[in-house]
Amino acid sequence: MAKLVYGMNVSLDGYVDHDKFATGPALFRHWIEQVRGLTGSVYGRRLYEIMRYWDDDHPEWDAPEREFAVAWRSKPKWVVARSLTSVGPNATLVGDDVEAAIHALKAEREGEIDVGGPDLAGSLTALGLVDEYRLYLHPVVLGGGKPFFTGARPPLRLVTTDRVGEDVVRLTYVPA
Repeated sequence: MAKLVYGMNVSLDGYVDHDKFATGPALFRHWIEQVRGLTGSVYGRRLYEIMRYWDDDHPEWDAPEREFAVAWRSKPKWVVARSLTSVGPNATLVGDDVEAAIHALKAEREGEIDVGGPDLAGSLTALGLVDEYRLYLHPVVLGGGKPFFTGARPPLRLVTTDRVGEDVVRLTYVPA
């Protein structure tokens, strides 16, 4: 049975914004390895559209960026979106019954399935489907934006802490 994991970069004040965090070489290497190890990813529409950047090669990319793109493209993606009628390569649009679709994915697969996007993660948390939360805590204060937890924070139990790179701490929690 697969485990559903929600993990994102987060500020000290609890917000996520991919444009506001510096990803140094060690953290970027971590994300490459993280994606390589995934069974797949479940995305909400907004984050999926941002991540589609990796579908096309860009001449200005360095070797790690090309490596990330190859890893990302190779993994299946399931996109939860009412406003999309189609999705890109190696992606499947999830229908109306998101809960049943996620239960089926978890039952049919092994390994880790990443949850991408705070709104989707909030919905899946409310349904009791998220098995692990990974907060990549950056030493910045954003003062606003999209919170990591979009709804009521579930009761959690800290299971590990790791330093990733020079200034990021990963906090790993499971439902209590």
